[in-house]
Amino acid sequence: MKKILVLVIAAMIVLGLAGCSGNTSKVGIEAIKEKGKIVVGLDDNFPPMGFVDETGEIVGFDIDLAKAVGEKLGVEVEFKPVEWDGIILSLINKDIDLIWNGLTITEERKKKIGFSGAYMANKQIVVVNGDSKVNSLKDLSGKIVAAQLESSSSEAIDSKAGFKESLNDVKYYPTNTEAFMDLQIGRVDALVVDEILGRYYIEQSESDFKVLEEDLGKELYGIGMRMEDDTLKKEIDKYLKELKKEGKSKEISEKWFGEDIVLTEAE
Repeated sequence: MKKILVLVIAAMIVLGLAGCSGNTSKVGIEAIKEKGKIVVGLDDNFPPMGFVDETGEIVGFDIDLAKAVGEKLGVEVEFKPVEWDGIILSLINKDIDLIWNGLTITEERKKKIGFSGAYMANKQIVVVNGDSKVNSLKDLSGKIVAAQLESSSSEAIDSKAGFKESLNDVKYYPTNTEAFMDLQIGRVDALVVDEILGRYYIEQSESDFKVLEEDLGKELYGIGMRMEDDTLKKEIDKYLKELKKEGKSKEISEKWFGEDIVLTEAE
């Protein structure tokens, strides 16, 4: 009886290992097709790229664009909210398949993950209250500046020569919405934020904000994926170009921004 039990357990282990080996050997588009869906990780508090509307649905420019690419891939698109400061780890650990949420392409991130071709341009702006006496980056000397944790905004603060050193402090927030709220009530003097989000928030807000003429650098948005998913990258880049050519990305852009601001750099 013991011998039979040992043989059964051994067979189960072999089968289990074989199953695991089969799953891990498939990457990129092959794995996505087999699964039948692609899981997109995002910060669901990043309007107009991806956010929860008044009905509780996740909507936004990136949401619509991801769905359009999903249709071409022939798979369901599932959107999974993830804390932004841990989203790259979630991608590497395969909790999600893509980061598609106004993700800035940076050299530091390229060391950890792969990117699609750039599909949108952005820059880091500085927002202050409308009645603020701050009118330049120099005026922020000795002030408190806010930014989202682990964001390209925080990287922009770090990379601007002498800027961070001139400040009294930098406060980091889980979401830009929280940072805007503290700016409004005067807990911070300024907020560094993606222009696309910042201007959208200001337009929707009843509060009085102003944007400094100086910025902290221009950047490009791309879709983040695992390094080994090169076949998935090729498919996504191909379909981004097709959507641009067909006018679908223009339609989505005009819906959210009132104009076509989608790039054609995806290769």
